[in-house]
Amino acid sequence: MFAALAQTFRFMFQKQLRIQTLSTAGATFARFLFAAPLISMIALCYPLARGYSWPKFDTLFFLYAAAGGVCQVGATMCVVALFQQRNFTVGITFKKIEVLFAAGLGLIILGEGVSLPALGAILIGVVGVLVLSDNPQTIKSKGSQFLNYATALGVSCGILFGACAVFYRGATLHIWADDVFARSSFTLAIVILLQLVGMVGYLLWREPGQLRAVAMAWRTAVWVGVLSLFGSLAWFTAFALQNAAYVKAIGQVEILFSLAVSIFVFGEKLGRGEALGILLLTTSVIALVFLL
Repeated sequence: MFAALAQTFRFMFQKQLRIQTLSTAGATFARFLFAAPLISMIALCYPLARGYSWPKFDTLFFLYAAAGGVCQVGATMCVVALFQQRNFTVGITFKKIEVLFAAGLGLIILGEGVSLPALGAILIGVVGVLVLSDNPQTIKSKGSQFLNYATALGVSCGILFGACAVFYRGATLHIWADDVFARSSFTLAIVILLQLVGMVGYLLWREPGQLRAVAMAWRTAVWVGVLSLFGSLAWFTAFALQNAAYVKAIGQVEILFSLAVSIFVFGEKLGRGEALGILLLTTSVIALVFLL
């Protein structure tokens, strides 16, 4: 729940960055730039302060961490771009189909499945996504009623976030440390450093001006990094304790947090169809929380 709250505010600041000065890639990069030094210090100092030995890991740890990092970067870019198509709450709700894909991918990749009643709850969520994909006639959406740009971005970020959750869960299963926080903080440090290097390379190649733009927007961007760090530490600790589908099911409370941000921060209003879609998807989430 703490991770969901931190993530909601992080996306709020990323939306402001995207609206003000940064490209989608620049707003995505901001979270890694300012989080990397903080998590590196935590991952190095925590074992020393507790007198622990250094974590041990195998090759699969790095493969899972790298795969999760790539999926997370792609997912974050999709959801930041989605904020330009739909309002804040709808953008976040589209993203929350990640729990549906986390359940399926967790079974395929890690062998951690869900029950038949949980599958029924997932189907309710699918209906909610279809309702949400009804293209409003307001902002910049392109395409037909269901096959539109906002739907493609929403479904893509949901798939990618679901996949990265499963990969991160896999990484925490292939690292051995003295306690769960040592496992999660070291895993997160490796992931963020890989993402930082990858994003710097991408921006130098495609959008070199965004590196300076992110530095100039540090007053907002630093909060993206700090909130990202707090949220990610909570997510990774939860992934080390339980399978990804369970963790993401609890994380659906982010929908309620994002609704409050949408109304009180951005002054946005929901249409009836969007409210119905959110209601259906929230019902799916609540059912999953009790069933999983």
